[in-house]
Amino acid sequence: MFGYIKKFLDFAEEQKSRMALALVFGFFQSVFNAFSLLGAAYTLGAILNGSANKTTAWVSMGIVIAGMVGAYLCNFFSIQMETKAGYTTAAGARIRIAEKLRYAPMGYFNQRNLGQITNVATNTCESLQETLTRCMVLSVQGLLTTAAINLMMFFFDWRIGLVTLAGFLLFLFVNNRMHKAGEVMSGRKIKSIEGAVEAILEYVQGIAVIKSYNLTGNANKKVSDAIEEENTVSYRMERAFIPLMSVQSVVTRLAGLAIVICAVAFYLDGSMTLTNALMVCIASFMVYNELATGGNMSALMRTAALAIDNINAAMNMPVMDENGADIRPENTAISVENVSFSYDRRKIIDDISVDIPAGSTLAIVGGSGGGKTTLCNLIIRFWDVDGGSIKLGNRDVREYTLDSLLKNYSMVFQNVYLFNDTVAGNIRFGKPDATLGEVRDAARRACCDDFIMALPDGYDTVIGEGGASISGGEKQRISIARAIIKDSPIIILDEATANVDPENEWMLQQAIAELTKSKTVIMIAHRLKTVRNADRIIVVENGKIVQQGTHEQLMAQGGRYADFIGMRKQSIGWKLGKNAAHTLSH
Repeated sequence: MFGYIKKFLDFAEEQKSRMALALVFGFFQSVFNAFSLLGAAYTLGAILNGSANKTTAWVSMGIVIAGMVGAYLCNFFSIQMETKAGYTTAAGARIRIAEKLRYAPMGYFNQRNLGQITNVATNTCESLQETLTRCMVLSVQGLLTTAAINLMMFFFDWRIGLVTLAGFLLFLFVNNRMHKAGEVMSGRKIKSIEGAVEAILEYVQGIAVIKSYNLTGNANKKVSDAIEEENTVSYRMERAFIPLMSVQSVVTRLAGLAIVICAVAFYLDGSMTLTNALMVCIASFMVYNELATGGNMSALMRTAALAIDNINAAMNMPVMDENGADIRPENTAISVENVSFSYDRRKIIDDISVDIPAGSTLAIVGGSGGGKTTLCNLIIRFWDVDGGSIKLGNRDVREYTLDSLLKNYSMVFQNVYLFNDTVAGNIRFGKPDATLGEVRDAARRACCDDFIMALPDGYDTVIGEGGASISGGEKQRISIARAIIKDSPIIILDEATANVDPENEWMLQQAIAELTKSKTVIMIAHRLKTVRNADRIIVVENGKIVQQGTHEQLMAQGGRYADFIGMRKQSIGWKLGKNAAHTLSH
């Protein structure tokens, strides 16, 4: 138990002093609770001495009331301190995890880690700030209070003190066995909770696929099995604790009974006064009260220790920004030199080199899975390269802090993610301190002011998580407005118009033209009119550049680019035959 208490206090860091104060107030609460014992001792002494009178009653009442008031105030301040410390510690843990996530490589965010991070940031921190904080305070309070009363027993009679101490040590032995029994089960409990969170997260994220393929039964079974596993492990953990908690309770009661028997025996053989014997008998009902409560609560201390271990593990996730400097590049030229990169032992980028002069436009084309998006992710350092280097302004991107590096980039992705916030709030992600005037100006340039003003609350309309309440083209234009207001010198477009209907495409092209004006541009695209005006085009297949040049040069060369353009023209010019059209019309 003592090791768990130390771990908790070390984890609390700057809140350690508040936790210590909570323990101090908890201890004095127990001392004030013992005033009732002092009142009883004073009254019994007066009665047995034949000196009891009205003053005795008033003094006794005063002692008891003083104890009640003192205990109330100490309890109030103890709860205040522990609550403040618990919530502040949990909030600090969540913030530190969030800060770490900003600098973690994108490969870290697989399904397993997402479930673990979600569980740590929600369930684990929630338990830490409420239940587990209270558990530690009550456990320590029980130990301190019993130790203090045990010390008082030595002043009454050293023999009674030894009996009390024996009961205390026996209790600690049983409590230690309970913690040992809980070690394995606590680990399984944490893992089962993570498994349940992972299953639910996967179910929610894949709900569209689950519904479209009518897999609700199978998917529900996976979630149900994970929840049932968590339920089973929790039950087994409680079942392992209950017998030992019962033994703890029996130990305290038998120890209290032993104190009474010894007090009576010592009185009968004349080695203890009647007053002391009666006081010891009364104290026997109080000495282990706090200890029993704290001991039962301490059953959760192992879970608290594991929670802290999991939070620390989340905080120790790999980061890419340990040695960077705050650098402002001398220009926006980008150089990719002999870059290789593998993910899960599969080579995605294989010895690619390309120069992107400042103010130029590079188009990247190629089949799906060829490495186009991965190359862009390496350029903006979402991952670190395995070999070679990527430079911005003649400085390796690993020399920058991620914050100073990402200031230079604005990204517009094929799959836009909008947050559960107002339209203005989503656009301000590009510039958090932007005024409404700046937001509207960016929206006009992105050709989305008109449809935003048609929304129920205009720029104050909350569009829902993922932008569920607006169309794909509208989401794309909001993301372009976000990039415009950021006004970074380098723009990366990842299939920004791939899934947009023809009605929205013209407006999107206008918005992109406004976004990319006088910028260094890297675009992944399949559409001929999007890439043909690029200063350089590279064709990427199987992680390698198989062709590069201007549109005219590549068409003259033939090969993969010419084939690609030919297939695109064929798909655009393809029309339904009469029979097929007749079939579809019916």
